[in-house]
Amino acid sequence: MEKILDIVELIAYEKGLSLDTIKDVVKNSILKVAKECLDAQAHFVIDDSNKDLTLLHVVQVCADDDPRLETDPKNTLALSQAHKSDPTLKPDDLLHYEISLKDMKRGAVNALFKDLEFNIQKSLEDQYFQKYKAMLNTIVSGVVLDVDSEQNTYIEIDGLQAILALKNRIKGESFKVGDSVRAVLKHVRFSKQGLILELSRTTPKFLEALLHLEVPEIADEEIEIMGIARIPGDRAKLALRSHNNQIDPIGATVGVKGVRINAISKELCNESIDCVHYNEIPEMYIANALSPAQIIKIKLSETEEGKKNAQVTLYGDQKSKAIGRNGVNVRLACMLTGFDIDFEVLEPKENAPRTPEKVGLSMLESLFSKKPTSETPNN
Repeated sequence: MEKILDIVELIAYEKGLSLDTIKDVVKNSILKVAKECLDAQAHFVIDDSNKDLTLLHVVQVCADDDPRLETDPKNTLALSQAHKSDPTLKPDDLLHYEISLKDMKRGAVNALFKDLEFNIQKSLEDQYFQKYKAMLNTIVSGVVLDVDSEQNTYIEIDGLQAILALKNRIKGESFKVGDSVRAVLKHVRFSKQGLILELSRTTPKFLEALLHLEVPEIADEEIEIMGIARIPGDRAKLALRSHNNQIDPIGATVGVKGVRINAISKELCNESIDCVHYNEIPEMYIANALSPAQIIKIKLSETEEGKKNAQVTLYGDQKSKAIGRNGVNVRLACMLTGFDIDFEVLEPKENAPRTPEKVGLSMLESLFSKKPTSETPNN
């Protein structure tokens, strides 16, 4: 096995694996074949200076009446036989004989190459697994290789095949071979076919990753995304708050003339994206989430099972705005806030003026603002 370490270095370079990893794979494969095919106990001696790797068959010297001479004849040697070559040997001494690949039978050589190929591929997959596991919920891009009969899209990413299942594709979009596709890495797992990368374009994480790419203030953590609710391809709501008093979270996210949010919407098949202010007060947060509807009052409750409910009072002409087309607005508000929302419609009295009444945020803000005291300072 002269210069075998040259081959090991070449394999490591071609596969993008570390030299130590490939060296261990080669050593373990040869030892495994020596044990299974040659029935020999063996170990290695490595000479890094000459880049040689020597496989040695280890034979133990035993007394002439030792039963191991019969049970394990290939790895033992009778003391009387050992004295013919070296009279100084004693029982339990170890002798080492070099094993050459040339001396191996064809079956052993074939088994060695198969084991090497399998373990190198496994090491490569393990390295990719660790790499892509660290990239979960981030955006990856690749080229479409194939679209099967069930409309699952197969995408090549760094030489690996990823799958964008139909359920993880935005409704109405389609891809063809050669298209460039961006998606979020949803899951990494092993299967009988090897390493599987699962992609998604429907998860809220995809929208979150796009926001980090498009809005520098979000990437710099000056603006924090407090929640995302999506109905893929239709509409989404974002709850945002700023950690910098000089930055308006909604204005910065939308961008000048909507340039930032429109770029994201285009990537999501023109999905409409609403941005709302996050508020630690649940009532205020729910009111923001139900915009553009004007809310009069919100009453919160919780069941014994921990289910949170919000009873929202509003005028009849605001109910359609709160619910939205096909119920999309209220569904997104429920998803965003974690509350089940019910509406109570308040019909105004005839001929009663409504302008002086506080509605919407001004009404809710007055509920949580501090009332001025009537005390006067002592002279």
